[in-house]
Amino acid sequence: MSTEAVVLVGGRGMRLRPLTLSAPKPMLPTAGVPFLSHLLARIREAGIEHVVLGTSYKAEVFAEHFGDGSDFGLRLEYVVEREPLDTAGAIRNVADRLSADDVLVFNGDILSGADLGDLLRTHREAEADVTLHLVKVGDPRAFGCVPTDPDGRVTAFLEKTENPPVDQINAGCYVFRRSVIEDIPAGRPVSVERETFPGLLAAGARIQGYVDDSYWLDIGTPAAFVRGSSDLVLGKLPSTALPGPVGEALLLDGAKVDPEATVVGGSTVGAGGVVASGAEVTGSTLFDDVRVDAGAVVERSVVGAGAVIEAGAVVRGAVIGDGVTVGAGCELLDGVRVWPGVELPPGGVRFSADR
Repeated sequence: MSTEAVVLVGGRGMRLRPLTLSAPKPMLPTAGVPFLSHLLARIREAGIEHVVLGTSYKAEVFAEHFGDGSDFGLRLEYVVEREPLDTAGAIRNVADRLSADDVLVFNGDILSGADLGDLLRTHREAEADVTLHLVKVGDPRAFGCVPTDPDGRVTAFLEKTENPPVDQINAGCYVFRRSVIEDIPAGRPVSVERETFPGLLAAGARIQGYVDDSYWLDIGTPAAFVRGSSDLVLGKLPSTALPGPVGEALLLDGAKVDPEATVVGGSTVGAGGVVASGAEVTGSTLFDDVRVDAGAVVERSVVGAGAVIEAGAVVRGAVIGDGVTVGAGCELLDGVRVWPGVELPPGGVRFSADR
């Protein structure tokens, strides 16, 4: 049976601002390449060639970078969502570009190690209308949970609760029969979890769960974004899109790290970046042309293109926008976000998220 893929990349990435002021979340540099590159590589490895991207925010950026997809061995198409349509509405919005029997649908901000071939086999063996990738998490209270019966059939879609009955959550990856997509109402917002899936259950459709404990991460927050990028560099989740060998650090073209500097923990130093003597960069993502001066410390942070971290500054768990200057001796602590172009003067001032 034939299979195509849909990737939903229309979100505005509000939780990742100010990084997403200049680029959509799936296009942010993640372990040296746009995040979407890692997902497209996995899709191609699963033997799928036709991928439709459902875009909205800064839609033109995707086509400018990926073109027709031939560099990935893919055939890419782009459909722009003019008004917000929610998840199922966005899937329905691309239906006229699809012709395969089965359609793999991905949320474009999930980093996952699920076996896509096995997911498809489960869907077909169960003769399911829709199959959901469900992942087990240690604390499901922050998520709605999805119970299944002994045959793996989904029995309910439950809201967040302090006492979840199961530890299985919706992992943001689905296999749809194309006919099910065509039955989603067109031209209006439709939620898969609040409308489409409960409606299918009520109608007696077969909704199958594919449950595993593979690597899974929603990169929607700064801390998760940095963690995901670092995990890719460290090889915790293999990716053929990684532009270098796995290890403690990934240095892109023209990056210079002084022999007396420390760059570890899966950090990325973007193209043209400079890390000076005595500086420490740990578990962080530095975009292109970032300069980290002598003795500065950057931990668990993401630093936008062209930013400067001056001598002795400390940046921990922070988000630094493009073109920012963090003055010598400043301390930026967990949760601080600095908007593009801001210049923080030197002088040992401490900034924290609750200040």
